[in-house]
Amino acid sequence: MANHKSAIKRARQSEERRLRNRATRTQVKNVVKHVREAVADSSAAPKDLDHAKSVIAKATKKGVLHQRTAARKVSRLSRLMNKKPA
Repeated sequence: MANHKSAIKRARQSEERRLRNRATRTQVKNVVKHVREAVADSSAAPKDLDHAKSVIAKATKKGVLHQRTAARKVSRLSRLMNKKPA
């Protein structure tokens, strides 16, 4: 455990950030899963994809996801949506 005052504060901040980042990562996973399920059920709407893009972009802006990781996720979802049967 941290002994110095500054190290104690840093540990506390790190824990708060970890929990915040975990919540954001979970939200990204859930929205991606929702779009994938919607495509599989043939009920996918572009609105779902737009919402997923928004959530992923916010996670990237917060620094939770790397920019290229976010781009890859959006690209794969878009490709999946475009490939779905009409």
